[in-house]
Amino acid sequence: MKGGQSKAEAKSTDKRLKTRGRKAGKKVKDPNKPKRPPSAFFVFLEEFRPEFNKANPKIKSVAAVGKAAGDKWKSMSEEDKAPYVSKAESRKSEYVKNMEQYNKKLAEGANTADDDSDKSKSEVNDEEGGSEEEEDDD
Repeated sequence: MKGGQSKAEAKSTDKRLKTRGRKAGKKVKDPNKPKRPPSAFFVFLEEFRPEFNKANPKIKSVAAVGKAAGDKWKSMSEEDKAPYVSKAESRKSEYVKNMEQYNKKLAEGANTADDDSDKSKSEVNDEEGGSEEEEDDD
């Protein structure tokens, strides 16, 4: 083939592309796990964002809001940042408590897919075919 790949090279490239995004041992994220707490900057950003949007209604870019917030955060003194730092620390302590409870539940085995399912037990049995379970008991 002129100036291109041979067929064997093209096939090996195709195989790599097909499996590129998938990882063999990727863990499934537990929806019941507590979310990590925001840092002091993100606590500040929660209050800054509405103020910025009121002052600049025409600016819709997320990047512009983030840049303005970052500039203001850098220009703030430690005393100005203190309330946000304390809020972030309180959220972190709450998160640590929630994680301890979550880890206890995992250790006890109470956090299984069957126990915490969004569906009721009857819906799960209907999907699986509840009559098949009765026949298996015989």
